[in-house]
Amino acid sequence: MPERLALSFWQTVEVDCVDRSWCIISSEVQIDLRKNIFCTILSQILREGTMSVEEKLRVLADRIKTHSSAMLTEEALKTAIVLPFLAALDYDVFNPDEVIPEYCADAVGKKGEKVDYAIKIDGEIRVLVECKPITTVLDRIHLAQLYRYFSVTNAKFAILTNGRAFHFHTDLVAPNKLDDRPFLTFDLSDLQGQLTSELKKFAKADFNVDGILQSAHRLKYTSAIKKEIGNVMENPPEEFVRMVTVGLYQGRFTGQVKEQFTPMVKAAFREIVRESVQSRLSTALAETEISEIGADGIETEEEVVTTEDEREGFMVVRAIVRDLLKPARVIMRDQKSYCGILVDNNNRKPLARLWFNRTVKYLGLFDGEKEEKVKIDSLDEIYDHADRLRATAKEYLAGAMAAPSIASAS
Repeated sequence: MPERLALSFWQTVEVDCVDRSWCIISSEVQIDLRKNIFCTILSQILREGTMSVEEKLRVLADRIKTHSSAMLTEEALKTAIVLPFLAALDYDVFNPDEVIPEYCADAVGKKGEKVDYAIKIDGEIRVLVECKPITTVLDRIHLAQLYRYFSVTNAKFAILTNGRAFHFHTDLVAPNKLDDRPFLTFDLSDLQGQLTSELKKFAKADFNVDGILQSAHRLKYTSAIKKEIGNVMENPPEEFVRMVTVGLYQGRFTGQVKEQFTPMVKAAFREIVRESVQSRLSTALAETEISEIGADGIETEEEVVTTEDEREGFMVVRAIVRDLLKPARVIMRDQKSYCGILVDNNNRKPLARLWFNRTVKYLGLFDGEKEEKVKIDSLDEIYDHADRLRATAKEYLAGAMAAPSIASAS
């Protein structure tokens, strides 16, 4: 590390020399100490710069778990969680033209009212952020400021957070009117499922209003459905218990019969979930063991293994084109390098290809004779390409699409 660079850095830092012993240290030692301090700080900056979005979010998750008791004030919460969260999505929190603190825009009947942060993208306000103390239970009453500001700015998304819980809102119900119900909610201390891939869509480099709105529409309803299914699993209603036991009990469905079967239905739900998890774990362990055996030099027969992701991806594609092609016409044909989805089981009628055999997943889309590989982070992102899949299906129906070449696009 050049000495002049370390000294230049040190000159920009104010030092409170309470310990006068520093003054009696030789200049050579002082230079070495300054260079070491500079190198330490620089290495921390570089390390954070190379971290992925997911890694940065994991750091925040650990922080909220271990230090939440020190974040009782709203300002402490902003500094420890909210600003680092925005920084994890690659926004420059030190640039007041990009992340605007205490943003003020006159709303009807509320002049001078402020929202905690406004994020400006391409010169326009696109995201509003309102923070509440960590002890606050977020509810629709806390949306008041965001509700007013949303209607008088060009913002398309609003985030309400207490540092632990994050609620993402937009205007799916009525244009330019903030929805009461969030389309995405999560607990930062408990990151699960495909959450990271959804949050990446809000990153500065990937921010696309139309793409996020498509995901928001899907997330809003799938989240609500999951919540209802969870409620049914925990407290099966009488109608549901009656439905699943109608073929098991021939007598009248009395209150006593309901009390007898309700715990069984609840237990059956839990067993289904547990068996599904165990099945996935067993499959993963088996694949790991096969890989280890191959690495040890023992020959194994190469065979095509259809993964659970490939099966689910196939079902998603088939569901997208169901109103155009009967399900029986959409066929999965797995290969060693990719999983093909064909129309009429015809190699000359490829609908899509799932390139899922490596860490990075790609969806192969067809337009005329060429295949285009599109990177996806989760199976849910297949829905983002529904229009292209449906367009390919329509071309096959019309008999107008030329047969694609056997070789795929690289």
